[in-house]
Amino acid sequence: MRPQNVNANQGLAKAGGAGGGAGAAAGDDGVMSLPSAGVLGRIRQIVCDLHAELPRGGLVIWTSGNISARVPGSDLMVIKPSGVSYEDLTAQSMVVARLDGTVVDGDYAPSSDTAAHAYVYRAMPRVGGVVHTHSPYATAWAARGEPIPCVLTAMADEFGGDIPLAPFARIGGDEIGKAVVETLSGHRSPAVLLRSHGVFAIGADARAAVKAAAMCEDAARTVHLARVLGAVERLSQPDIDAMHVRYLNVYGQPGQPGRPGEPGQPGQPGHAGPAG
Repeated sequence: MRPQNVNANQGLAKAGGAGGGAGAAAGDDGVMSLPSAGVLGRIRQIVCDLHAELPRGGLVIWTSGNISARVPGSDLMVIKPSGVSYEDLTAQSMVVARLDGTVVDGDYAPSSDTAAHAYVYRAMPRVGGVVHTHSPYATAWAARGEPIPCVLTAMADEFGGDIPLAPFARIGGDEIGKAVVETLSGHRSPAVLLRSHGVFAIGADARAAVKAAAMCEDAARTVHLARVLGAVERLSQPDIDAMHVRYLNVYGQPGQPGRPGEPGQPGQPGHAGPAG
């Protein structure tokens, strides 16, 4: 079993910065060439399909919320278009943008949170997916300005402790991205509550980030209901650490895609969350 890293996201920003990540190849004229149509098409389809999970899980309403995915081996991401209904989303409607937020391919304007997603990718090179939701219970905690205390074994497993609170930041620029990175860089959690706003979650890929957002809402709802019944008590730190390590190393089937302990998943090299 691998040693526990208490601040598992610490140091992920050191390889980031304004340029972060590998750039797409540039031609002799200095113009950046895009990955193949097949690669972009596959990622667009993945991002489109994952958006269906947000309303299905009660994580968004109307056109709020968004998912993005990094395009491997490039300085690009694929993100949801702004203000388009979930039922109208298609793979082709997904927008391809550089990690400075500049659109390079797409028929629509990108999400209003594009600059925030882009900042996260630049600052945290191992992040492969970012999700933003306004899920009701988690957003209620954000509105109160409270982190969610780790009072459940499922929270110890998935988040390795409390779900932290990031400071308020205005929408539209990279301020939200900065708040997310600064908060998660000192935590094992792959999800963060943005004060008076909602949830941002990160993962080794977009699917992992969606899972983190869904688990965040589940924890927020359960802890809220528990507090209605009475006081709750945070699990001891040794118990949290032990359960988190076990989850990373034992849960699931060896070699199973998405298994926490597999490379690129939480707690393993290549993941945005707990990493040794």
